[in-house]
Amino acid sequence: MNTGNSNDPRRTPGQGLTKEEALRRILEGHWRYLENRRTQKDVTPQRLQEHAEGQYPFAAILGCADSRVSPELIFDQDQGDLFVVRVAGNILGAGGLGSIEYAVDQLAVRLILVFGHEQCGAVRAAIDHVTAPGAIGFLLGELAEAVDVARSLPPPLLDRAVEANVRRVTQLLPQRSEVIGRAVAEGRVRIVGAVYRLGSGDVDILDLRDPGANAQAQ
Repeated sequence: MNTGNSNDPRRTPGQGLTKEEALRRILEGHWRYLENRRTQKDVTPQRLQEHAEGQYPFAAILGCADSRVSPELIFDQDQGDLFVVRVAGNILGAGGLGSIEYAVDQLAVRLILVFGHEQCGAVRAAIDHVTAPGAIGFLLGELAEAVDVARSLPPPLLDRAVEANVRRVTQLLPQRSEVIGRAVAEGRVRIVGAVYRLGSGDVDILDLRDPGANAQAQ
């Protein structure tokens, strides 16, 4: 693994942050977004050259492909800060799982955020039992279990299904990946689920439990 330039925290694996510090940075960036005081981004030639030489994100985000839900904007982070995987319904397919594994194993991110949003079209289609051939059918199938869980919860159904899907994916990440599961168990990585509210701009954190909280961080 490239250890980067230790004189600059931005150029070190995980930007030198612990999992707690990474989560705090995400939440502080969101507060800036809500208060409309986003930071100015550095796009000088020197900074662009630094980006060209390597990437050092501090968090990985598995989010929905919806055009209204941009993690870099919502969490007020700069180029190179977030390793973002976006797919409709923020489902956990093989490509997304491999990408998150890469972020954990090779880029040393300390935080994985599963990021859903209200009024998700993919989740709505799963609720409506839309059928489709090929890859879209696979995508909807991945959402079916969360929809089933949501039907037993108080309404509104779409909101509960979006939340259930986020929770399901946070649970599946360490189950489907030995790399991620080991990192969580050893206390090196934290997985958090969240839902973005389109109308207000708020982000609801669904689960702050940390299975690796009692482990020795490495």
